[in-house]
Amino acid sequence: MLRISNTVELGDWEITLSQIRAQGSGGQNVNKVASAVHLRFDIPASSLPPFYKERLMALADQRISKEGVVIIKAQSHRTLELNKDDALARLRQLIRNAVKQHKARKPTRPTRGSQRRRVDTKTRKGKTKALRGKVNP
Repeated sequence: MLRISNTVELGDWEITLSQIRAQGSGGQNVNKVASAVHLRFDIPASSLPPFYKERLMALADQRISKEGVVIIKAQSHRTLELNKDDALARLRQLIRNAVKQHKARKPTRPTRGSQRRRVDTKTRKGKTKALRGKVNP
């Protein structure tokens, strides 16, 4: 059972965890022990509320395929249990970030000082560029 919030939980049957060999250097342990974890989570077939599903599918995240399958690879730890916990925590964080409401940006006007500085910089650059012309002897 993966608890996302007070009201939303994912069952163990919805998340598929498989062991794989970790990539990269690490000596004998990496070559013979499958301690990395591949987590697969199918968004459309899950028991998440429709609002959660819509927000997840709208995310532009490389871990989410076009079909709506989240694939997370965890291999940063040496043990399988820690990698499983890491993958589940990353899935939980992904779902929480997808449904988080962001504040709308309130447009502000530039200050008079910043406008003056911008215009002064433009005139200075223009004078510098004007000096780059041909020289008449």
